[in-house]
Amino acid sequence: MKLRISIQFFLFLLIISCSNNLNSNDFIQKTSGHYLYNSDEVVDVYFENSILYINWRGAAKIEPLKINDNTFFVKEMNQKVQFITNPENDKAYMIFVPKNENDTIEFKFRKLDLNEKIPSEYIESNQFDKALEAYLNIQKNDSLDSAIDENNFNKLGYTELGDKNYEKALLVFKINVALYPNSANVYDSYADALKQSGDTLQAIEFYKKSLEIDSGNQRAKRFIEKYKKK
Repeated sequence: MKLRISIQFFLFLLIISCSNNLNSNDFIQKTSGHYLYNSDEVVDVYFENSILYINWRGAAKIEPLKINDNTFFVKEMNQKVQFITNPENDKAYMIFVPKNENDTIEFKFRKLDLNEKIPSEYIESNQFDKALEAYLNIQKNDSLDSAIDENNFNKLGYTELGDKNYEKALLVFKINVALYPNSANVYDSYADALKQSGDTLQAIEFYKKSLEIDSGNQRAKRFIEKYKKK
């Protein structure tokens, strides 16, 4: 008899625990979406069977611990988060709950509009004009923003080049040229992509641009000299 009661009590607690994790349809509708974590990174918030999950920085299907109707603890962030509306602009935000109750709430992580994209998503969808515009705006607001790191664009361009995606590689390098017009390296990389895609004459022109900034670029010198002899 005692065993039966214990099992029934355990099942009751399990049901209560599961139901506490569930979220209302209204909350699901208001909360689902992409939240701007920084200038070129999002937190993806979604629901399965009325339970909230997030994707963040390569970690898929993180299940935060639900504390109350709109407050969750995300272990991977070591933060309590809430999903609330900013009364100043009527936009939905994911916010970090202040550790000190006297601290002011910072509305940092805005929910993106339905068709709004971050710059890297424009690159993924081959919308390079929009990507360039977005990255230039980031640079205008903060020239030290890690989203516009020259080396990262260079790595991405060479990854596409290694996969023989010549057109995409050229467009990525072109963004880097627009962002860093005084860098010898961006012209050298663009020239390298032109060379590998078979456009020798254009490659020479961009190697020359690189040499104008860095006269010690031996690869550019060798390439230009090689084709002078032909």
